[in-house]
Amino acid sequence: MRNLLLMSSSRAANPDYLDHGLAWLSEHFAGKQVLFIPYAGVTVSATDYTAMVAEAFAKIDVKVTGIHEYEDARQAMQEAEAVAVGGGNTYMLLHKLYETGSLDILKRRINEGMPYAGWSAGSNIAGPSIRTTNDMPIIQPRSFNAINAVPFQLNPHFTDAMPEGHRGETRSQRIAEFMVVDNHTPVIGIMEGTALKVQGQHMHLLGDRDGVVFADQQRRTLKAGSNCSHWL
Repeated sequence: MRNLLLMSSSRAANPDYLDHGLAWLSEHFAGKQVLFIPYAGVTVSATDYTAMVAEAFAKIDVKVTGIHEYEDARQAMQEAEAVAVGGGNTYMLLHKLYETGSLDILKRRINEGMPYAGWSAGSNIAGPSIRTTNDMPIIQPRSFNAINAVPFQLNPHFTDAMPEGHRGETRSQRIAEFMVVDNHTPVIGIMEGTALKVQGQHMHLLGDRDGVVFADQQRRTLKAGSNCSHWL
C-alpha cells in the first residue's frame, strides 16, 4: 500500500524551489491537504520553511500546513491526509521525529497507504536507516533507524564529481565503506532532478538522469525512467 515520492533535491536545472518536481507532486498529492514536516531545517524557522513550501505548492493548488502549527504533533500526524518532509539536516530531522513521538505514527500511516513525499533528508529517512546520508551529524538521534518504508538505503544528491584540488573520498568510495559494514542492504543513489516513485510493489525512477545501485559489492546503473521494482 506504499505511496511514496522520494526526490533527490528541492532544486535541479530549474533553480526555482521545487519547480522541477511540481508535476510529480501534483499527481502524488491530488485532492489532499498536506502536512509539512520542517524539522530538517536547522538554519530556517519552521514558519519560514513551511511558508516557502506552501508558496511552491500553491502553484499546483495543494494546501500545506506545518506540523509545528498543531499543539499535538502525534495527533497531527495521525490525522494527516498526506505528508511531505523537506530537506536539511537528516540527523536533526530524525531526532525531532523521535523526540515528538511521531516517527512510529508516520511509519504506520505510510503502511496504510497515506501519500508521502520527501526530498533530500525527507527521502533519506524512507529507508531502513540514515547511515548513508551525506549530512554532518550535528545531533545524535535516539537511533539511526528510520521509517523502513523501502528495503534499501538512499543517497540523495548522488554524484561522483571530484572538485579540482579535492583529496577526499568520492561518494562511491563512501558507499563502498558502508557495503563493507553491511553487505546485505542495497544503496540507491538518486541524482539531482530525479525521484523514485513507489506504489505498492512497483517502483520507477522518474526524471531524465540515471541512478546507481550498490549491492553485492557491485555498482549497477539504474536507467532513467526504468521500472526498478525488483529492488523493493
